[in-house]
Amino acid sequence: MADPVVVEVPLVNPNEPDALVVDVAFPEGGHVSAGDVLCSLETSKSVEDVYAEVSGYVFGLAAKLGSSVTAGNVLCYLSEDPQWTPPADDDGEQGDDVPGDLRITEPALAVARELGLDLSTLPVGVLITERHVREAADVDRVEAPPADPSSVVVFGAGGHGKTLIELIREVGQLELVGVVDDRLARGSDVLGVRVLGNRDDLASIRRDGIGLAANAIGGISNMASRVEVSQALAARGFVLPALVHPTAFVEASASIGEGAQILAHSYVGSDAVVGKGVIVNTGAVVSHDCVLEDHVNLSPGCLLAGGITVGEATLLGMGVTTYLGITIGANVRAGNGVIITAPVPEGRRIATGSVWEG
Repeated sequence: MADPVVVEVPLVNPNEPDALVVDVAFPEGGHVSAGDVLCSLETSKSVEDVYAEVSGYVFGLAAKLGSSVTAGNVLCYLSEDPQWTPPADDDGEQGDDVPGDLRITEPALAVARELGLDLSTLPVGVLITERHVREAADVDRVEAPPADPSSVVVFGAGGHGKTLIELIREVGQLELVGVVDDRLARGSDVLGVRVLGNRDDLASIRRDGIGLAANAIGGISNMASRVEVSQALAARGFVLPALVHPTAFVEASASIGEGAQILAHSYVGSDAVVGKGVIVNTGAVVSHDCVLEDHVNLSPGCLLAGGITVGEATLLGMGVTTYLGITIGANVRAGNGVIITAPVPEGRRIATGSVWEG
């Protein structure tokens, strides 16, 4: 009998390692034929079906409807033997103190326990390494000169990074001294701005007296990555200023948190509260009395009616619209064009183009 075939999560979008499971065709233990669709995955750009390469029984199925899966991870196994048992998941052997949704390496876990760090404070959705633990514990905080109130670096050189470079230039009140990016070579440039190095260079950049940083990790594929970068910048002693594009309109009674980014042609209404690290993207509308908790990301054209509360680290896609007075929980992900007519529970995934009625 042939060995079971491992089915991995495909990379649907090169810019998004994570994808939303929007359909599951076969249950655990079900039998599939070669060429059958196993499940459907959705990113911000497209939907892709995953096909069975061989016939067999489905085991170790990681795809649950509405869950998020990461490219390269095991999606399931296909076995000819209906009694075959998939290998045990090592993640469950890290101890009772490890939250079930936390992904952490063994060396990082050892350091966290040594430092007495509360593991529940670590971001979920990214693989936590020893570096993340030390930054979260703030043991590597840099003793640096006072922050220069006019010099700023942009962390991240992707699409959102370019948008922030243009925004900072348009505002004209800050000196943009460089970009920090883990993928680009030191000395290269992005829109004419020099790359100063990667994350490992943040301490030396801060010692040079550069005190401000803009977080350009949008977190479209995983909002935890944006939260984690904000934590890393703060641990190095950087201040994250709020950035407001000159064409955006923010009412005088609105409150804008540290590191929030209000982009071109957007609107923030009366008595609205915009938390730390929030993105109000191009053309988005935040009506009166809305509350956006920390690290919410409103995509271009998102329209929030009055009195909406959006929980921490929630992503609302392009063109999402809401009814009045609705509460949307933390860590929600709503695809493009969704219409939300009722409260949304924490952690819910809403497929592109659908109507959420509770």
